[in-house]
Amino acid sequence: MSSPLQVAADETGDDANALPRMSAVELAEAFAAFSRASEELSSAYGALQGQVSQLTERLSVLMEALPAGVLVLDRERRIAQANRAAQRLFGEELGGAGWSVLESRLVATETPGEWRFDGGAGSHRLSVSLTSLESGEGSIVLLHDISDTHRMRLQVERNDRLAAMGEMVAGLAHQLRTPLAAALLYVSNLGQPELGAAERARVVERTLERLRLLERLIRDMLLFARGDTRQRERFGACELAAELTHTLDPVARSRQVNFIDCCECPEALLSGDRKALAGALTNLLENAVQATPAEGSVNFRVSRQDEQICFRISDTGRGMGDELLDRIFEPFFTTRAEGTGLGLAIARSVARAHGGDIEVSSEPGRGTTFTLNLPAHVDAVQPEPTS
Repeated sequence: MSSPLQVAADETGDDANALPRMSAVELAEAFAAFSRASEELSSAYGALQGQVSQLTERLSVLMEALPAGVLVLDRERRIAQANRAAQRLFGEELGGAGWSVLESRLVATETPGEWRFDGGAGSHRLSVSLTSLESGEGSIVLLHDISDTHRMRLQVERNDRLAAMGEMVAGLAHQLRTPLAAALLYVSNLGQPELGAAERARVVERTLERLRLLERLIRDMLLFARGDTRQRERFGACELAAELTHTLDPVARSRQVNFIDCCECPEALLSGDRKALAGALTNLLENAVQATPAEGSVNFRVSRQDEQICFRISDTGRGMGDELLDRIFEPFFTTRAEGTGLGLAIARSVARAHGGDIEVSSEPGRGTTFTLNLPAHVDAVQPEPTS
């Protein structure tokens, strides 16, 4: 039986076989190689630090040179860094401020992603986008001042309306001349002494009808020429739809037309001129009811698709061919004897003034569908998906 000393000696011998003993020369060479590797690593780390410093400097120069405002937010959404454009835009020191404080001062406009900011160097219209960093350590806010672009866009829209006004001068002269001539004729008859009281009252009523038509033509023309929206308020899309249903349902019943309404987005909000939008939708609904025969139906549906609120009005009327579809938005073009031909032109002008538009699809014998699309009201800047 082996003693503990012998076992320890045996184990020492095994270790010696497993790990050969290094000489002093070999150990010195190993330390020299380790020293050289350490020096090379230190040199590489120093070069890397220099490159990072250069990149940081270049990034700072680039941020300061950018015409757009840039805010770097930390994990708590406080401003860790702001470039000169952002400081100039808000007119104050931003370092360490909370983004939520600045965000609360942004007022949503009719266009998604565009906001109005009052303060600092004046009133600005901004395009704001917030993107989270992949690391999850913060996010970046880009602020583009699009005030000049917005003014130019409004000017282009106004010039387009003025151009359309110029094209419809001839049609306007005809539209005004006919009721004016009729009114003058009726008024001249009032001078006849042999007219009885009943005939005189009938002539007066017909004269007033022609004058009311003139007044409506002039009012609609001015509304089309102006094209903007005077009042801004926030309201529910379904609330507006309910009011329109309350107004149009009796009209449809009087013509024996089934009026069906459905709102699928009870929480959706709109921002804009409520009266102007109600007028545009009323025009589309009245056209649908008038185009639908007895026992037909008009379907009024409100839905939300992404950031758009869609007011869809479908009827089972006679429909339209491509030739009519190409002209229905032309001022003074109408297929009804009592129409002014400005209703659809005004409706589209109102929709576009709110950042939306009107789409139409129709087929002869299968009815027509008008869809008025408007941007939904957004209370706060939403982060964009991380790229």
